[in-house]
Amino acid sequence: MLKPATLFAAASALMLPAAAFAAPQVNLAPTGPVVELSIYESIDASPDQVTIGAGVTTTAPSASEAMRQNAAEMTKVIARIKALGIAEKDIQTAGIALGPQYDYQDSGPVFRGYQASNRVSVILRKIDDTGRVLDALVEAGATDIGGPSFTIADDTAIKEQARKAAVARGAAQARAYAAMLGYADIRVLAVAESIEGSVPLYAAAKTVALEATSTPIQPGRVSTGVNVTITYELVGKSAAGTG
Repeated sequence: MLKPATLFAAASALMLPAAAFAAPQVNLAPTGPVVELSIYESIDASPDQVTIGAGVTTTAPSASEAMRQNAAEMTKVIARIKALGIAEKDIQTAGIALGPQYDYQDSGPVFRGYQASNRVSVILRKIDDTGRVLDALVEAGATDIGGPSFTIADDTAIKEQARKAAVARGAAQARAYAAMLGYADIRVLAVAESIEGSVPLYAAAKTVALEATSTPIQPGRVSTGVNVTITYELVGKSAAGTG
C-alpha cells in the first residue's frame, strides 16, 4: 500500500501535461530554398574471398534410390571440401531437389526415373586456391559447378571512403547551386543512405598465379559503394542575389 506522500507524488505526476514527458524536438524547418541531392560513390578494390558452388545430380528408377545415391555422392564431395582445409562454417547447403524425369516423344511423355540434386555453397578465404579446389571437387564426384563470385569480406573501410567522397561531392554541388541562386552557404537538413554490396568489375582482371594443371581464375576487381541522399537549405541571401 502506498504511503500518503508517495501517493501524492504519483498523483501529481499524472496531472503534469503530456509535453513534460515528450522527447526534445529538433527543429530544422527551412526558411530558404531547399535542394535534395542523390550522390553515388563507389571504390574499386581487389577481392579477398570467393564463393563457389558445387553439387551432385543423380538419376535412378525410384525416388528413394535417387536420393540414396545422391546422398552417397554428396557425402564424398563434402568430405573432400573439408579435407582441403575449408572450415565447416564456410560450407552451406544451397539447395536439394527431387523430381521425375520424362522423355517427350510423339506418343507422349515416357517416364525415365527420378533425378535428385544437392548443392553446397563454399566460401574460400584464399582466392589463389580457387582453381585447385574446383578441380578437386570435380575429381571427388561433383557434377555441377557454379561461380565463382568474388567479394570483399569486410568492406567497412572502403565504404567509409565512398561515404566521405559522396558527402564532399554533395556539399560541392549544393554550394554551386547556392552560388548560382545568390546564396552564401548551405545547411544540411537531412541525410539518408543506402548500401551497395561488392559488385564484380570484369574489365579490370588480374590473373591469379596457379599451378599449370589448375583451372585458371581471374579475380579482377570489385566495386563497393554507397548512395547518399542529402537535403540542403540554401542560406545567407547575398546582396547581389536575384529574386
